[in-house]
This record gives sequence, C-alpha cells and structure tokens, in this order.
Amino acid sequence: MSSNYLTKEQNDRLRQWESWNKTYFIFAFFSLIVILVFSSQLGLSSGDSWGPLGILIAVLITPIIVLQLRLECPACGHKIGWQAKLMAPDQCKACGTFLRSVDPKIR
Repeated sequence: MSSNYLTKEQNDRLRQWESWNKTYFIFAFFSLIVILVFSSQLGLSSGDSWGPLGILIAVLITPIIVLQLRLECPACGHKIGWQAKLMAPDQCKACGTFLRSVDPKIR
C-alpha cells in the first residue's frame, strides 16, 4: 500500500460528501424524533395501523443509505461507503490513500 494524499479537488469533493451526509443525518434525526413523538397527534399511527408512519420512516432513512453507497475513494474509485459512518474514513483500504490527512509538503 502506498501512502498517497488527495489532491485539493479530490479533498473538496470528499468534504462536500461529508457535509451533505452530516446535514441530512441531523435533519433526518430530528424529523424522526418529531414524527415519532407526535405520530398519534398527527394521525400517522394508531393502535391498529402504522402504515403511514412506516412509509415516512422509510422515506427519511432511504437517502442515508443512498449517500453511504455513493461514497467512493477519490483516488481509486473503490466503494468505501460502509467503511464510513458520518465522516469519511482515515484511509482507503484498497489503495492506501489518506483521506483525513493533509500532505505535509503542502503545509
């Protein structure tokens, strides 16, 4: 494994993914809390049926999965989405490129 660093463009693209991922996660988290707390008052659930509530939960969670699946290593294109949580991992397991560090020569 080589120890390469990202270019500025690759780093910017990766940080943009992190920003979108983190922003949507926060939105979905608070939306889920509001929906779950007020679901009976909003008429989304009852003792018998949770249909509309289940659909809303699926609609809120699906983009999180899609965002994770779209993440690729900017250097080699290897899918690293499930390696990441809210932020990109420190290093790509496939090519060894550092994703969280800055090239010391640039500083």
